[in-house]
Amino acid sequence: MSLALPAAPALRRLRAAFAIWPALLVPLLFVPMVLAPPVNHDVAAVLGFSERWLGGERLYVDLIDVNPPLIYVLNLLPAAISRATGLDGIVALQACLVALGLALWRLALVVRARAGEGAVERVLLDVLPGLVAFGAGYDFGQRETLMAAMGLPYLLAAARRMAGDRPGWGLLAAVVAALGFALKPHFLAVPALVEAAVLVAALRRGRGVAALRDPVPWVMAALWLLYLASLPVLFPDYLGTVVPLVLGFYLDNGGQTPWGLLTLPRLGTVVAFLLPLAVLAWRQAGGLPRVLSLAALGALASALAQHKGWSYHIMPIELFTCSLATVLAARWLDRLRAGGDGRAARVAAGLAALFALYLVSEGEAPWNQLTWRQSDAYALTAMLREHAQGERVLVLSPGIAPIYPALNYAHARMTLRTMNIWLLEGAYLQCPASGRRYREVWDMGRPEFFVYRTVAEDFARAPPAAVVIDSMSAIPDCDGEAFSLIDYFSRHPLFAEVWSHYAEVGRHGRYTVYARHD
Repeated sequence: MSLALPAAPALRRLRAAFAIWPALLVPLLFVPMVLAPPVNHDVAAVLGFSERWLGGERLYVDLIDVNPPLIYVLNLLPAAISRATGLDGIVALQACLVALGLALWRLALVVRARAGEGAVERVLLDVLPGLVAFGAGYDFGQRETLMAAMGLPYLLAAARRMAGDRPGWGLLAAVVAALGFALKPHFLAVPALVEAAVLVAALRRGRGVAALRDPVPWVMAALWLLYLASLPVLFPDYLGTVVPLVLGFYLDNGGQTPWGLLTLPRLGTVVAFLLPLAVLAWRQAGGLPRVLSLAALGALASALAQHKGWSYHIMPIELFTCSLATVLAARWLDRLRAGGDGRAARVAAGLAALFALYLVSEGEAPWNQLTWRQSDAYALTAMLREHAQGERVLVLSPGIAPIYPALNYAHARMTLRTMNIWLLEGAYLQCPASGRRYREVWDMGRPEFFVYRTVAEDFARAPPAAVVIDSMSAIPDCDGEAFSLIDYFSRHPLFAEVWSHYAEVGRHGRYTVYARHD
């Protein structure tokens, strides 16, 4: 009897540790989904650009893209790991992303104040960071999902700051979040709303002066200003070349009105959930639900500002809204005394499973993974492996998928200076005033002439092993005449001469692969 008593606390701790496993299993089930092929096409394209940058090409000179440089700087790490170890680039990237997700999970655990949490809420918040980090499925690694995962520890700390606490590790959480929010300027809507709420809460407590001494907003602002100041010094071509192209050619390409975006089924659904939950959070709940509602609203503002309605723009709204819904449900169930010990863990596992079910029903995982071998990307990968494994490839297509990740899996290197032909799409939103299908050189604007000239000159200077042509240009017909990418570039004598040495070697759907025959 005397031996059993000292063991009782340890036994209870052991039982509590095992009790959380059903809830912990839910986010862990997403890990094999995000590691299975295919990797997200935009994530693969960004990695491909960082690998080319590391290989000696100049960012925003030889590599033209609309993204600010931070995402390419971050991708230099997996690119360098791949080069130093011989590890596949995609594998190195996935290893870095999983390691980041686990580190963020740990940071979210230590930044929390567990005092005052109910039994169900405590278990839910133990597994919530894993759902946010890995639950994006096919969009895992996208800039929006990185922002959400990197921002969650900061949001947990902000909830404590609203109550007047100064959480340990809170400054580190703010630094990590500042990097995530800096990936796109649109993301700054999230910390702007959160910091405004923290300041208002301090003013209501009569602690406005103390709030101004809080280092978190100042450190975050300093990091953003330092990043902004580095652009003209380290990346002058981004401001001088890319930003004008974005303003003139990219923003209006495929854009939608705010009302058009809100009527998209996926975005409309999550907004229909978010708005009543946000009202409930501000009327009845405490700091964390309010902070999560502001984060979701900031993510919504970011999606509307980008006016595209793409899946990864919507994903952070879904992650924050589902986090808000499950936290509110956990608090309600705790008030009902829904659980203690093992029962609370089972209830929290059910809430986590509902979170996961929403993500699976609205997202593309595991469906993209299960149908990988029937996909265009798989077929294109097979053709590239056959004809251009480890070689250079010119791709002329309006799409990034399935070109990426097919190029990555074939270890092929794109030679086009942009990820796709978005500059041509922008130049031909309207038919030429001359009535001709293609503008003459003297009628071209500088961006169009840049594409026309560099594609031909790069093609002639170092002919790639293969060329992939998309039969759909995404450029409107003019007087019933389609835009042919081959005809367009073959007007340049350098391109035409080199193109005569290529022959068709494979075709799948819209994509035709040509290889040199001499």
